[in-house]
Amino acid sequence: MSLLPQGRKQLNQVKQFAQTMNQAAAPEKLQSNWHLQQWWIVIAGFFLFASILVFAFTRPISSTRIEAEYLKKTDPQIYALLNGEILSPPPEVDESLIEAAIVEATQLEQQYSSQNSGAINSSPIDNASFDGRAILDTNLVDRKWDKMNPRYKQRLLMVFKIMKEQYGYELVLLEGYRSPARQNMLAGNPNTTRARGYQSYHQFGLAADVAFKRNGKVVISERDPWAMQGYRLYGQVAESVGLTWGGRWKSIQDYGHTEFRMPGLRKTQEMAEKLIAESSNDIS
Repeated sequence: MSLLPQGRKQLNQVKQFAQTMNQAAAPEKLQSNWHLQQWWIVIAGFFLFASILVFAFTRPISSTRIEAEYLKKTDPQIYALLNGEILSPPPEVDESLIEAAIVEATQLEQQYSSQNSGAINSSPIDNASFDGRAILDTNLVDRKWDKMNPRYKQRLLMVFKIMKEQYGYELVLLEGYRSPARQNMLAGNPNTTRARGYQSYHQFGLAADVAFKRNGKVVISERDPWAMQGYRLYGQVAESVGLTWGGRWKSIQDYGHTEFRMPGLRKTQEMAEKLIAESSNDIS
């Protein structure tokens, strides 16, 4: 029974303290209760500090931050070239624009073939370098950036940026990651590629094919002089950031293709899955 009066006494003390603190906050009590007003400062500071801690520990970690830390650890060269700035991919190109570009490229190729049917070695451009049907198979083509490994992706985005800012060429991604099934399908035509599944850097998120965008339209064909000049510039810029350009290949010249030949890469399914997982920010 003695606990009840004691509890009331403590409750009254708490109420009295609260009233005193409330009165101390009044402007007219500034001089007489300054020592109590310090408690308000302490309380406010505590809640401010607590809110900062809650924000710091509960906010989501952005994919950009994860990618930056990953590159800093695994590829200090590109991290240094980027000067700590992680570039963001452009929006995915509209599929109808690519389909229209394929139709135009096919027509240009047919015109060239009819005009030069009797000529021998009349052009440095490989007649078989463009396979419109392979690009048009949209069920298997991946035009997204999310499966491209950061070590390659950031180099390619730097090339996109330089081409736009220094030369006025806007690049678009035709294909990044390529599944082993699609790679095997393409390998059925030796004029397109000779690499089978897990033999191409596409399966590791370390290669891509690009084209250009001019006046709102995608331009693919090397028969377009403006595009061919762009491909040459693209190759120069890509090589300057450590990429290999397909335009220098002797067997099949692939002007829109670049790849990052990562040191120590083992072309196995296990390695491909590991690098693709890293591309998706599943980085351990």
